[in-house]
Amino acid sequence: MTLLVDTSVWSLAFRRDSPPDDPEVVQLATALAGTEDVVTTGIIQLELLQGFIPARVQQTLEERFAAMTLVEPRREDYVAAARLGRRCREAGVQLGTVDSLIAQVAIAHDLTLLTADRDFKHAAKYIPLKLWVPRAEA
Repeated sequence: MTLLVDTSVWSLAFRRDSPPDDPEVVQLATALAGTEDVVTTGIIQLELLQGFIPARVQQTLEERFAAMTLVEPRREDYVAAARLGRRCREAGVQLGTVDSLIAQVAIAHDLTLLTADRDFKHAAKYIPLKLWVPRAEA
């Protein structure tokens, strides 16, 4: 399985007050240790690096991202992301512009999204988005 790690998980992983046993953070650490392939996309890097993070953490993140495969949206992914967002909105689920694009990148490249964001969990009921699920919930 190849994981696309959402901003929500990266943020949790680098927060000082984050519980060390958060299942998504544990999965990220396990994946980075070599059990899974981890990829990213530019919009996730942008969201994370423009957030409020200490300089030492920013340096670490930039190094981690530089080592990862970068998966970028194609022209048709933007159109498909808009359709995903509309489909979710029609179902009563709010999936923002950036989240719609992240979901579409995951779908288009057959990636499993590792996220702590409930919006993706609600959206996955209406779009073909594969989410990582802790074993206890699977």
